[in-house]
Amino acid sequence: MRLKKGPPDFVLFITVMGLLGIGLIMVFSSSAVTSYVNYNDRYYFFKRQLLWALISIAFMIVIMKINYTRLKDFAVPAIIVAIICLILVKTPLGIGAKGSERWLGIGGFRLFAPSELVKLAVCLFMAKTLEIHLDKIKSFTRGLVPFLLILAVICGLIMAQPDLGTSFVVASTIFFMLIVAGARWSHLFGVGAVGLATVWTVAMAAHYRADRIMAWFHPFQYAKDEGYQTVQSLYALGSGGLFGMGLGMSRQKFFYLPEQHTDFIFAILGEELGFLGVSLVMSLFLLFIWRGFRIAVKAPDSFGTLLAAGLTAAIAFQAAVNIGVVCGALPVTGITLPFISYGGSSLLFTMSEVGLLLNISRYCE
Repeated sequence: MRLKKGPPDFVLFITVMGLLGIGLIMVFSSSAVTSYVNYNDRYYFFKRQLLWALISIAFMIVIMKINYTRLKDFAVPAIIVAIICLILVKTPLGIGAKGSERWLGIGGFRLFAPSELVKLAVCLFMAKTLEIHLDKIKSFTRGLVPFLLILAVICGLIMAQPDLGTSFVVASTIFFMLIVAGARWSHLFGVGAVGLATVWTVAMAAHYRADRIMAWFHPFQYAKDEGYQTVQSLYALGSGGLFGMGLGMSRQKFFYLPEQHTDFIFAILGEELGFLGVSLVMSLFLLFIWRGFRIAVKAPDSFGTLLAAGLTAAIAFQAAVNIGVVCGALPVTGITLPFISYGGSSLLFTMSEVGLLLNISRYCE
């Protein structure tokens, strides 16, 4: 199909660059103490994140210039590779950390987290297959069941790592794409209810997950163990007030709050930049979501609409889960804040997803 090409969505590009810039500043500020104590270099994590940011921007630009319709041919291979990588995590190639095996590596050197690849692969695969089977999507057995089986396989493999947060993001993204494709609400509601019941059962079956849920309900009663991160995160946010304590002036980053430059970087941001800083970041995410869905609405074909909606939803759900965890609204899960948290593979795949969104925006009507 020949499509008329135009400039990419400038507002989306500037929004992403703004979030990335804030992320680099906060990675340096939140990790300076840890970097100096552990590596005698306060710029240790910042330099690595800056390098990954430059590489990720290059990937974004390259992907932005490819006609997105050509990516249909890679949808099936991508999901197959992603599933294989998830399986390999449970082999000697998997690298564990803090009770989870989420990375692939060689000789102890981390390569990437397969769950990051899964988010991109799922969006591509769902967009292609849904476009082909749009006429069947209102049927439960012929339209919905095949996608639910795919959902069960992927989320089951992610849960085996274990990684409840990413499982939720992937499942929510698939459900959202099914809604956009026109699936019946009654079907999705029923499946969703069963899914939530299953997640609750699985969560309560593992002792450490049950403890996390209890700590979520009563964090200050578990302040010395399972509720420690939540309590320290709330202290950080509360200390920030309206204007914050000032950039670089966080007290929680002095080894009070674990994962202060990764999963809980939003708490350090709130402590140093206050309610205004938090509001700015959340406003940028809302602006990103608006532009992403605008691209989906204006896309020239069903594949572009479904792909843009899925990519936007995946990033939005991940941001919502991370912020919810930091604020104590959700149980603690190990999931990063897109564009902001430290992490090379996470940033690389997220910026690749942005490149696809910008790509689709070039063909919007």
